[in-house]
Order: sequence, then C-alpha cells, then structure tokens
Amino acid sequence: MKKRCIIIGSGLGGLSCGVLLAKNGYDVTVLEQNARIGGCLQCFTRCGTKFETGMHFIGSCDEGQVLHRLLRYLEVMDDLSLDRLDPAGYDVISLQGSQFRFANGREAFIEELAAQFPPERDRLASYFDLVSQIAASSTLHALQGGSTDSFLHTEYQLRSINEVLEQLIADPLLRNVLVGNLPLYAAELEHTPFAMHAFIFDFYNRSAFRIGGGSDTIADSLAGTLQRYGGRIVTRQKAERIHCDDVQARSVETQTGEHYDADLVISSVHPRRTLEMLSTKLIRPAFRNRIHAMRNTAAGFSVYLRFRENTVPYMNSNFYGYRSTTPWGCENYTDATWPKGYLYMHMSPEPGLQYARSGVLISYMSIDELAPWFGTAIGHRGEDYEAFKYQKAQQLLNVVEQDFPGLRQQLDAFYTSTPLTYQDYTGTEGGSLYGIARSVQAGAGGHVSHKTRIPNLLLTGQNINSHGILGVLIGTLITCSELLGAQVIHRQIEQANQ
Repeated sequence: MKKRCIIIGSGLGGLSCGVLLAKNGYDVTVLEQNARIGGCLQCFTRCGTKFETGMHFIGSCDEGQVLHRLLRYLEVMDDLSLDRLDPAGYDVISLQGSQFRFANGREAFIEELAAQFPPERDRLASYFDLVSQIAASSTLHALQGGSTDSFLHTEYQLRSINEVLEQLIADPLLRNVLVGNLPLYAAELEHTPFAMHAFIFDFYNRSAFRIGGGSDTIADSLAGTLQRYGGRIVTRQKAERIHCDDVQARSVETQTGEHYDADLVISSVHPRRTLEMLSTKLIRPAFRNRIHAMRNTAAGFSVYLRFRENTVPYMNSNFYGYRSTTPWGCENYTDATWPKGYLYMHMSPEPGLQYARSGVLISYMSIDELAPWFGTAIGHRGEDYEAFKYQKAQQLLNVVEQDFPGLRQQLDAFYTSTPLTYQDYTGTEGGSLYGIARSVQAGAGGHVSHKTRIPNLLLTGQNINSHGILGVLIGTLITCSELLGAQVIHRQIEQANQ
C-alpha cells in the first residue's frame, strides 16, 4: 500500500516535492488555500495583459547546467519556452545615474567591468574565481556526486558579503556595483553571508532567461506531472490543523473541516504558519520561540505596468536603479527618502518580442506602513488603502523616470501590490520577499532544518536551504532525500539527463 503524503502549499517547494515523491510511489495530495496554485510562480491577468508576481527570471538553464538538469528531472523542460537575457548585460546596475553591466561568463564579465575599473582587473578575476569555487563547494548546488570543499563552503557561510568584498576589491564603487543586484536576495550589510551572494551570482552568470508566457508555466507543468503520477491538488483548502498522536502526525484538517489522513506531512509554508497548525507537545517551546525570534527579509511594493501598444522597446536586461552610490540600506528609509532603489523588468509573453506589453517595478516596503489595514481582506481594504497605494506608485514612478524619462506617458494602466498582498497570498511572515533572513550573526541558529521533532513532519520551501528557484529546488532534494536517500535521487537525476 502506498504511503499517503499530504503536502501543505502548492508553491514551487510543495509541487516539486509532490512530483518527486509521486514518481517514487507515494500517494500525494497537495492542499492549497487559494483558488490558484503556484505561490510565487503565480501570474495574473488584467485587461488581457499578463503579469508575474514573483519568479521573474531564472538562471543556469542551458543544456547541462544545474537548473536545466533539475527541471529535466522534474519533467518541466519540455513545457518551457525560454527567452535569453542579454549575454552582454543581463543585469544593469545604475548608481546615481552611472550604469554598469553584468555580462555572462568569466572573461566577458571581467572585461566589461574592467573597462570601467582598469586597476581592478586582477581583483575582478580573483573575485570571480572565488565565487565559482564557493558555488562548486556545495555538493547539492553543483549536483555533484563526489566530495567537495566543505571547509570553503562553511567559511563563507560565516563571513558577510561586505567583509569579503572589502578584502577582495579595493575600489569602493566597484564593491557597490558587485552587490547591485542584492534585491534578488534582500541582502543586508553585515548580515548576509557571502556564500549566498556567490551562489546567486554564479547561478545567473552562467546563463539568464525569462520564461516565455510567464512563470506559472512551471507551476502548471509540475501540476500536470504530479497528476500523471497519480497525485492530486485540492484548491480552496487551507490547512488549519496538523493532528498528532503521542508519536507522530496523523492527519491534516482544513478550514472547511475536511480531514486528510497522512503517513507523511510536508509543509512548504512559512515555519510560523506551520507552528500555528500544531498544538502537540512534540514541538518544544524552545523551538517555537526560536522560530518566532528569527528575522525575515524585507518586504516589497510592486507596480505592474501595462504599456501602450508598440511604444516601449522590449528590455532584455534587469535594471537596478539607486538614487545614491550604494545599494546597501534601501530597506531603511523615511517618507522623504523612499524609494532609495528599485528593480525594473519586462515580461516576455514569447521569445523575440520587439515591444514590451508589461513590466514590473519593485521596491522595498515595510509592512509597518500597512498597519491601518491589518486584519482586512483582499479587495475590502477601503478607499484610503487605494489612495495610499496610488501615492506610493507615483513616488516610485517619479524616481524611475529619472532613468527612463517619459515612462508615464507610455503607460496604458498600472496596478499595485503591497506586503499585505504577499502575506495574504503566500502566508510569508510580514509579507517578506524571501522568508527567513540568513545572517552570519545568527550562526547555526539562523538555519531552519527540514526535519522536526515530529518524525513524519518535514519542511520544505524557501525557508529551508534558500529562496529562489534553485534554492527551493535544492531544498526539495534535501527534504526528499530524508525519505528516499540522496544517492537514489542523484542517480535518478543522472538518468533523466542522459
């Protein structure tokens, strides 16, 4: 008889765990609180125009690269249409009007930045090589079966980004350029490990793509694969209680009163949400207190742009704009200084687009600004909330137009979302962009294990291992290795990519 696995949440972590376990003989049911699956893979449509909410671009997806291999294993690759970002500048960093480009590949990356920082050429090479070594030092991130440099991996988990860059790079402006894409992981000065920076840089520098038609293509593909292997997805079923006996979890109860018996429960939601479902003594107070004390990354405010037809040339780069010469500290602001920075991207309905149809602006925002609307429901927050969002959108557009003059005149309409929106749709604490923040100051206490004191309750998702498509999928491998064994999964990945 198949073991019954109940997975809470249909984001990337929940769906990928579901596919992997269903492929290996488990009876999988995924419970999703919303009407649509996907978590941060979700898209929405307004007036015939589609917008992405979270997964805006991906990396390392050329043949043989790590994400390509994982998506091939999960049977997603054949359903994707990829639109390559500009290899000569997939990321553009603008610091007080001066622009710098990240090019794909070691030599191109070094040459591009060395042209603007000639004395730093050798140090750029040292930086690039160290990043590559760190990325290769993780067996899982590199999908290697052999041994790796675990000492190197550990060392740079315990050293902050700014500490390492101060040692590697002499020019302070170049140090700021190299962290210009820090909104991808909400890095914080003195806190974020250099290893996280290295993994993310390496991931996108190998190759970078937008997903033609939107990120929900990945969710739909995973759902289709899960169902082909006999799994089920039940929407509008918010998990409310994980029932346990004296030994283990026995069932999951939803808000509608439905009960799902379980031999195994995997929660892909924020650990705080998981703890709210548990009243068992198997979870110790010390663990609850530790999870509640953990810091979360900054939250975000998004403006979704619908362009007038044939007016905005498609931009196949991601643009990071800052009002000062540093990207650090944008999460700390006043009414007068917000926004200190922003990320601007276009969406790719299909490869080879000449003119963009939609784009998104993202800037940090504290959920504390939304205090007047705590406890309100989506669509029922009142005129004051709409006025607040409109005023913030105008502030953000004012800053963006310094880099892109006339953008307002090119808009047909715009839509907004706040940290409350993220919190309601994803369950993440405080609407945080990436869940629990990684910090060198927290040490081992800043890590959430995939295992719990309940032997058949496991965790997955962006709070386990790391966020982003690669971080979450590596977290899936970690969680499922507990059940299947790492060697079995590694062998299956190799077979799927032969």
